[in-house]
Amino acid sequence: MATIKQKIAALGPDEKFISFEFFPPKTDSGFRNLLARLNRMSALNPLFITVTWGAGGSTSEKSLDLAATCQNDLGLTTILHLTCTNTNKEIIDEALKRAKESGIRNILALRGDPPRAEEYWTPNCDFNSAVDLVRYIKENYGDYFCIGVAGYPEGHVDGSDGADQNPQKDIPYLIEKVEAGADFIITQLFYDVDKFIAYDSLLKSYAQLKDVTLIPGLMPITTYKVFTRASKLSHASIPKTISRKLEASVGNDDAIKSLGVEIVSDIINTITSKTSIKGFHFYTLNLEKAVASILKNSTVMQTIMERASSTEESINDDAIASSDEEEGKRKSSIINENSLSDKSLALSAQRSLVGKALLKDKKVLVDISTGKGALGKEAIWDDFPNGRFGDSNSPAYGEIDGYGPSLKVASPEEAIAKWGSPESVGDIAKVFMGYLSGKIDILPWTDSSLSAETTLIQEELFDLNDRGWFSLASQPAVNGCKSTDRIFGWGPKNGIVYQKAFVEIFVPKEQWESELKSSLKPHFEEKTITYYVGDAEGNIESNLFVGPDAHNSKNAITWGVFPSKEVLQPTIIDYESFKAWNEEAFLLWIEWARCYKKNTKTFQLLNSIYSNYVLVSLIHHDFTDEAGLWTLLLQ
Repeated sequence: MATIKQKIAALGPDEKFISFEFFPPKTDSGFRNLLARLNRMSALNPLFITVTWGAGGSTSEKSLDLAATCQNDLGLTTILHLTCTNTNKEIIDEALKRAKESGIRNILALRGDPPRAEEYWTPNCDFNSAVDLVRYIKENYGDYFCIGVAGYPEGHVDGSDGADQNPQKDIPYLIEKVEAGADFIITQLFYDVDKFIAYDSLLKSYAQLKDVTLIPGLMPITTYKVFTRASKLSHASIPKTISRKLEASVGNDDAIKSLGVEIVSDIINTITSKTSIKGFHFYTLNLEKAVASILKNSTVMQTIMERASSTEESINDDAIASSDEEEGKRKSSIINENSLSDKSLALSAQRSLVGKALLKDKKVLVDISTGKGALGKEAIWDDFPNGRFGDSNSPAYGEIDGYGPSLKVASPEEAIAKWGSPESVGDIAKVFMGYLSGKIDILPWTDSSLSAETTLIQEELFDLNDRGWFSLASQPAVNGCKSTDRIFGWGPKNGIVYQKAFVEIFVPKEQWESELKSSLKPHFEEKTITYYVGDAEGNIESNLFVGPDAHNSKNAITWGVFPSKEVLQPTIIDYESFKAWNEEAFLLWIEWARCYKKNTKTFQLLNSIYSNYVLVSLIHHDFTDEAGLWTLLLQ
């Protein structure tokens, strides 16, 4: 059970390493399928992997379970993230205890997001910053844990606009963390390589920091939407040369992916040529293809892969495919039918799928992880991640970071500036309609700008919100248009895309039962419209299957047909995805309420909506009828 410090010290003078970050999937099927992905990616020889931790310990059980699985079942040296502010001390104690019991010897100590107001501080929280957590771990566990901390090449951001970012200001705090016992630094993601190189030089100019291992954090570019959101959340500046290239290819997802590989590969090569950095940490977003493509494309990464394979016996790709593929497929199909706890069967099945011999040939494995051949299909099945509307079986399903539900604003002051202090249902409706009209740029549930297609159903959405039925997501029906269409297009060129009309709304419980459900009953019975409805307690109802046997109730509401490709279905709604989102969507009412004092009308209103509304997801399956869903809802 080596520590990260020991493993890095054991590397040769010119030897470099890679490492990967993963987050606990939101769904059970996503967790099972992550095991398959981890098994393939572990053969890419990462020095270690990290597992994220939700704010306030919100993902603690899933994080601990995943970290223990990686450490013990997959044999990967694992770092467990821990965030400490607004976290009950008992949660931290339990996490450290279980980490040690699982043989995990490495912790990434992070501050996390502080509570929005003093009255919402978690009781028995002794941690105000990451250095408090570093000291606490050292005081209670001595040198058992190797501790990492975060670094910010462009400066840490506490406000919302990033105006005060300055890495020089962070130095005293970073020195304090190192003197308290931190052993290494992993940076926030960045795309301006010159700023990272300057940051590396800055740290080396301080005696207390010059010998501390600095590991750059890199996020592969998988889609333009994910890239812009990630860079915005992290306040990462984008060099004009990069932004121009990406903006010129918006709408061509394949081109964005290729450019993303090129951009990150160039960053790696530049860092290697101008610094003594030994390793690179990938924020994988639980995706596989982009990372594997970078490993294959970058000259530096190729050297790492060649070194990893130099002492192992090479094998023939065709021989592996013929001997292992059928058995692997058979066992892989069993995985989806087994419980989350049966990890040994899942891992056994996936090792058969890849084949023990295959794990010895890193070049072949990289080819598979980039999607080549029959064995590469699993690597690209979530090639078009679409946030929470992707396939719930994907390990990458949900928000891009996996840190749990949080508002899309930095402070209560920003929340009040954007959404005011609503004191009636009509006031709430005005917030939603403000977003629909472009007067408000974000809602508690989304920080994405309104899509162009929404303008086609804008009046219908206004009517719904004016009734007090708050719309979170929607789309009009499309009966085939070119994939390059400026409004509906996505995916590669020369394709045709389709979509079903869909809407997701918060509705008062009594109106769902007395109005919507009864008026749409004939369509529910015929299943021309299917629905999911959930409340804050997690009770889910549908005219499809619900519960453990709901795996046959998937609804693709967006799909595309492209030359030389299988039909792609990036937007899917099913029981598991709705269940996970329903929980998060209601929690965000609470998060919004906590921007206001407990004795205010706004706090009471937002909490009453949490208690007295249901979330309703409606899909109209006749995609040739553009007006059908909206006519039925508004009649």
